[in-house]
Amino acid sequence: MAGGLLLGGAVAALLTTALPGPSPADAWEDPPPDKIIIKVATVNGSGCPAGTAAVAVSEDNTAFTVTYSDYLAQAGGDSDPTAFRKNCQLSLVVHVPGGFTYAIASADYRGFAALQAGASGTQRASYYFQGSSSTVFKNHAFAGPHNDNWQATDTTDWPQLVYAPCGVQRNFNINTELRVTAGTQNPSKVSFMTMDSTDGDISTVYHLAWKECPET
Repeated sequence: MAGGLLLGGAVAALLTTALPGPSPADAWEDPPPDKIIIKVATVNGSGCPAGTAAVAVSEDNTAFTVTYSDYLAQAGGDSDPTAFRKNCQLSLVVHVPGGFTYAIASADYRGFAALQAGASGTQRASYYFQGSSSTVFKNHAFAGPHNDNWQATDTTDWPQLVYAPCGVQRNFNINTELRVTAGTQNPSKVSFMTMDSTDGDISTVYHLAWKECPET
């Protein structure tokens, strides 16, 4: 029987071989009682140098948080020409309790942006399981003038949830990106966008949907 806990919609996650999604008549069930275990297999990118990204799982097994401490893109002024784009690719090994599988139901991103008039910023993300042949990107655009926190949520309709295959270990990959353009109005002034909260870390939360695997 299909089920799970769906929080805040569904993130686009692609898988070459997908399990059938739940029908409208199916009820969402509680997450499995045992803890999931998430380990970072690899971290690559200019937005997440070694030692600056960490993963934590919520106590109720319905979400995990990726924390960054050095994820900032900037343009204009005397900024390094390569600093306008920062990215991070996380490859996660996700161990789930026996008899269950999971999908990413939503993703919440937060940060801070200081964009001059005419400048712009973009937050971009994609999600896919190891072995997927295609990837869908989600984009969120921000326009200057802007000097405040920002938040973005990736969602899609619940029937489009794609679950990890039962009985097979597939790493889950998250690609994120920040881009900033200085524009033509104030190119001599620095504009920046960061995944950064008031305490210096960004908490990016991914909510999980659960489903029981069919008996073999």
